[in-house]
Amino acid sequence: MNDNGNTFLGLLAGTAIGAVLGILFAPDKGVNTRQRISDEADTAKDKLTNLAHDLKEQAISTASTKKQSLDEHVEALVSDVSYKAEDIISTLEKKLKDLKEKSKNLQKS
Repeated sequence: MNDNGNTFLGLLAGTAIGAVLGILFAPDKGVNTRQRISDEADTAKDKLTNLAHDLKEQAISTASTKKQSLDEHVEALVSDVSYKAEDIISTLEKKLKDLKEKSKNLQKS
């Protein structure tokens, strides 16, 4: 998890703890206090769900970017290898031509 996620999670946890403590020490009926705690818990759950969704989307985006970068590197590597293969083939063809010429000269003598 990155620093922004950790910071957000810390702020969220601090807010939830502060809200619960504030409600517990506030002079109100037990029914109202329990309802407020329930409401705060639902709010915290929703925020955590949203955070998890955002982090999942961020992970997917990062993975997609890394895959694209890897694909580009592989394509460049294949291109380089193909170019080198063509050079090797050309060199071998020249060597073969020279050998054939030498062989022809040796057969004449």
